[in-house]
Amino acid sequence: MHEVSLNQLITDYVSGREIMDTTYEDLRQALARMLVEDKFYPRSTVHPKYLIDFHAGKEAQSATIDIAVFTPDSRPALALFFHPGEVGTFVRQSVAAARIHEPAPFPLVVVTDSMEALVVETRTAAEIGRGFYQIPRWGQMEEMLTRHPCPPLAPDRLEGERRILAAYLSLGGPCCGGACPV
Repeated sequence: MHEVSLNQLITDYVSGREIMDTTYEDLRQALARMLVEDKFYPRSTVHPKYLIDFHAGKEAQSATIDIAVFTPDSRPALALFFHPGEVGTFVRQSVAAARIHEPAPFPLVVVTDSMEALVVETRTAAEIGRGFYQIPRWGQMEEMLTRHPCPPLAPDRLEGERRILAAYLSLGGPCCGGACPV
């Protein structure tokens, strides 16, 4: 199943603006609320539906990070992805998306299906936590970023990660035979 519009507007928790409701928007809103209210992330650091534009070879592509978190000085910190299904099967594509972000990668990745959450270090793709309680609180973020740095990739490695992400994105095309704009 993929994300489709529900043809109604809701108020975005982070921005307060009206946005289109989708099949997954309630989950995205709940995840943003958890980060702000339970993990104490400043609202200004939480960016829902963060778009990454990239080229894989000569082909233009885009990927969406469900919730991108930045430090107050605008450094990438955490990329949170919602995927329906077994979360472990979505780690590789989520890590690829975090790695290709420019000018710097997101050092931490969270992949969730809303019932389970995996916390992954982007540099090595190693799982460093399992469960929502393992998502770092805001007060732990700087220490986590220091412990799990992720420098920008070399150009050839960056291109490889872009191609990996493009391949995964091509597998998730529309299942209903047509485009489902969100």
